[in-house]
Amino acid sequence: MISLLWLCWGFSLAAGQQDTELLARYLEETLMVDSDFRDHVARSRVPRQSKFLQRLETRPQMSEFTVRSTIISRYAFTTVSCTMVNRGSEAKEATFEMQIPAAAFISNFTMIIGDRIYHGEVTAKEKKPSNRDKERGNKHSSSTDSGENGAETFKASGTIPSKTHGIFLLHYEELLQRRLGKYEYTVSVRPQQLVGRLRVEVNILENSGIISLEVPPLQNSKQKGSKKVTDDISPPPSTVIGQTKTLAKVTFSPTIVQQNQIARNGILGDFIVRYDVNRELSVGDVQILNGYFVHYFAPQDLPPLPKNVVFVLDSSASMVGTKLRQTKDALFTILQDLRPEDHFNIIGFSNRIKVWQKDHLVPVTPNNVRDAKKYIHNMSPTGGTNINEAVQTSAKLLNNYIGQNDIDARSVSLIIFLTDGRPTVGETQSSKILSNTKEAIREKFCLFTIGIGNDVDYKLLERMSLENCGRMRRIQEDEDAAAQLKGFYDEIGTPLLSDIRVDYPKDSVEQVTQNLFPNYFNGSEIVIAGKLIKRNSGKLHVEVTASNANKYILLKTDVAVDHPSKNDIRGSPGMEDGKETQNYAERAWSYLTIKELMTSWVKSDDSKEKVQLMDKAKSLALTYNFITPFTSLKMKELQAVQPTEEDKASPSTEGIGERVQSLQGHKAPPGLSKLQDKQRIKISKTSADGDPHFVIDFPSSKLAVCFNIDGQPGDILRLVSDHNNSGVTVNGQLIGAPAPPNGHKKQRTYFSTITILSNKPERSYVEITPSKVILDDGERLVLSCDRSAVVGNSGLEVSIFAHSNVTVAIQGTISFVILIHQYKNPAPYQRNHLGFYISNSKGLSPHSHGLLGQFLYHEVKLIQDSLGGSPQLVSQNSTEAPNLRAANMLKVKGRLVPVMWKQRKIYNGEQEVDCWFAKNNADKLIDGDYRDYLAAHPFDTGSSFGKTNRV
Repeated sequence: MISLLWLCWGFSLAAGQQDTELLARYLEETLMVDSDFRDHVARSRVPRQSKFLQRLETRPQMSEFTVRSTIISRYAFTTVSCTMVNRGSEAKEATFEMQIPAAAFISNFTMIIGDRIYHGEVTAKEKKPSNRDKERGNKHSSSTDSGENGAETFKASGTIPSKTHGIFLLHYEELLQRRLGKYEYTVSVRPQQLVGRLRVEVNILENSGIISLEVPPLQNSKQKGSKKVTDDISPPPSTVIGQTKTLAKVTFSPTIVQQNQIARNGILGDFIVRYDVNRELSVGDVQILNGYFVHYFAPQDLPPLPKNVVFVLDSSASMVGTKLRQTKDALFTILQDLRPEDHFNIIGFSNRIKVWQKDHLVPVTPNNVRDAKKYIHNMSPTGGTNINEAVQTSAKLLNNYIGQNDIDARSVSLIIFLTDGRPTVGETQSSKILSNTKEAIREKFCLFTIGIGNDVDYKLLERMSLENCGRMRRIQEDEDAAAQLKGFYDEIGTPLLSDIRVDYPKDSVEQVTQNLFPNYFNGSEIVIAGKLIKRNSGKLHVEVTASNANKYILLKTDVAVDHPSKNDIRGSPGMEDGKETQNYAERAWSYLTIKELMTSWVKSDDSKEKVQLMDKAKSLALTYNFITPFTSLKMKELQAVQPTEEDKASPSTEGIGERVQSLQGHKAPPGLSKLQDKQRIKISKTSADGDPHFVIDFPSSKLAVCFNIDGQPGDILRLVSDHNNSGVTVNGQLIGAPAPPNGHKKQRTYFSTITILSNKPERSYVEITPSKVILDDGERLVLSCDRSAVVGNSGLEVSIFAHSNVTVAIQGTISFVILIHQYKNPAPYQRNHLGFYISNSKGLSPHSHGLLGQFLYHEVKLIQDSLGGSPQLVSQNSTEAPNLRAANMLKVKGRLVPVMWKQRKIYNGEQEVDCWFAKNNADKLIDGDYRDYLAAHPFDTGSSFGKTNRV
């Protein structure tokens, strides 16, 4: 019969075993020697050893411990099977313990004792989880690298009759988190005794492709961060790793001798598998299966955002000794890792608040880092813990800095708060501290909290971080705090994006999980899941908008949903009976939804809202058979049926071979089998090239007008602006270079990047530099300018002629040619740059604007004022050479502009054009001032200029 079944938090304790017990257990369980041999061994021992063997016989022994996991697209199904044997002469109680990641949900538990089967049923809890339960859990929680909140221990016991065995089967599920660029799956191998048959099997199926896979040595909490562990990177003994493009299988099956060499007490440690997947689309990996979708977003190769960070360190008396020393060591390393564009400050707190740099944040310079290290080094532990005042001071400091300084709008501001205790000075009421913190921060930045040791109010720290877009990390006193602190900082130390929003059509999806995120940190991953309203809609449109250090980003794609998904594993060998794994997308959605409801329940102070959140989470947990803080497990005896192998373990991916995927990408447009010849390219004189030199061609007037724009390096000039009509915008970014010797200029500027944006029929853009072309029309494609290529779709075509030019055609009625100017051995004053030419402007509307676009539908007239004579309009069809001695004026949009005649080289400097030159940055020739044409960023499609800003 069952004597006990319960869940608790924390690592289990096991008594150490002596060598004699190891020998006896080895003989009893593993070798399974006959009774005569056992009797002979027992008789040959001294009476003390005989008594020991009798005592050993009173407890059931573990003969088998098996863990089998199936991971499909980051979602892990794990089954633990443990067999206990009672060889004694009377019934004995057997206890099964298993540490599982705190982020996991138990989905099933079964005990088979003799011929009786006890199955666990998930039922609703009648009362809400109490604060005492949460505090008890916090007190005994242990932090591991497997999840944000460490590990929890599942513990169950049952009475096994004499000469009978009992089998314990535990199932749990989790969505793996990506941290520091890797997914990490952890199995606790701590049977607390040597086991005759011990095996861990991890099967991974990732249709995106597995690009890295590693199995580090076994780890225990006390070993984390120690040099002895990090020096050895080889997998544990007996580990076998097999991998194809999309499938990996890792097994760990140490013999009893190998187990003995690792740990004589049977506590081997954490078996860890780390891996990452291939990412081809910048919009992320969207997987659709059986009416559910899961969207994984983890962009790469982005420049980091600047940080404004305040470190808040507990320096109370309880931090004395190892904790403060390790905290200082970690901060020394973290300060060294700050980037030159970051700003920072340090606050130490006990019963008093000590701010390193009063009222401001300082830039990261060698001197400031050196002084900060001195300040931290001189910190001494004393006094109580004033958490409220420390948070208020740091928030005020950061708010004032943001408000008083012209900081980059796309920088990320955050507070990193560390303590080892509970509030003892000042405001000590948790609810008041929470409301004060929320009021001080006001969603302007994020708060990350770190708790060290066992005397921490983890519930308070968790809510402080959750309510202010941060996260909390726990560090046990027996761990290497310096390594853990540095590891936590590494996760949040490199922000790449801010203000991330992921959108799907409202009429296509429902019950979507969180889709707004304040920050995205390098090496992490954003996961969104939801239901499809119409399974036969054909496609799901996905858009991601965000900001990063260089530009505002818009990514989008259409994911096909009207044919069998590449992620549908039904019919695959070895998966026929795996109902849960076959619908992993739905399980992942339910997992994420319940997690978000639980988080909202923790954050809420409204009793009515808390009840509603609890009811929703409870209902969903009952539907999917998850044990949560709102549900519990009750055992029910079933009719005796012998378990099959399928009952003992979740379905694996064994036998799944490679499946060739046809990835739909950019293709050459029909009929363009050959690239355009360099000499055949037809471009008009209307252009911006060189320093930059602008040329406007007026064919009907048989005139060409030219001007220069002397901008500053980094300026972004709007060349064509027709966003509200044809949907086309062209921006050019300037790069600086020193002028040649003896030149009249101090510096020159050239176009380093041309960005062409189009929002009709769908939004897309082309970003061109002298070395590469980036095309994003729903799928991001990066092409080299060193190789000829033709790509695109029905609305947008891009043709690259290697080392020469790029032609962009939009809807068949608009085309631009970008000349590539590259130098093999550039002089100090030469820069690789671009020239922009308008080839076909028929599709641009009469409302077009920009430095070039404003002249496309206007004409000019040349007026000459001979010396002593009256002004005379020059005939448009005149073939006579211009009178250079006359005062020449252009009449443009009713304005008179003095001009002079020039010859200007265009087309790679191989041709010349005669033009009338307007001085002073085209003063009066263009609408307004040239500074009115500066764009905020390369993707700025601002409204047309000139309607209200005409001279």
